[in-house]
Amino acid sequence: MKHEAEVVGIGVGVDDGGAGVPAVVVSAREEYVPIIITQDQAQAIQLALSGEPFERPLTHDLLVDMVTEFGGAIDGIRIDDLADGTFYAKIDAERYEDGRPEKFVFDARPSDAISLAVRVDCPILISDEVLDDAGRPPSAFDVDELDDEP
Repeated sequence: MKHEAEVVGIGVGVDDGGAGVPAVVVSAREEYVPIIITQDQAQAIQLALSGEPFERPLTHDLLVDMVTEFGGAIDGIRIDDLADGTFYAKIDAERYEDGRPEKFVFDARPSDAISLAVRVDCPILISDEVLDDAGRPPSAFDVDELDDEP
């Protein structure tokens, strides 16, 4: 089963060496799932969440513009696997050819998929298997939830 998820925010975890590492935190099934990402990925997601304009298109903004210009749409993303500490995601997209939809599925890093999802406001789905393995109670986190205001 898949559950609709939402991005709670960008948090900071601690790696084995004690250094701070960014993580995007998603919520589903009343659990939080932290996904470790790079600082650049954290910034790309945070800019999209806050609605802050950037003077030039970032990579994810450019990709959305290109997909749209070529008659496509990003329908949703799925975080559907976790193996050896690595999360796996898929991007579900479509384009219309002669009035009929043609579906596409692209393998993606969860950070890229989430960055696209927050830009196009499409569903983020996460599987029971991932939640069973990586889900934690919200009380295990010190994360300020995002405001609706940019």
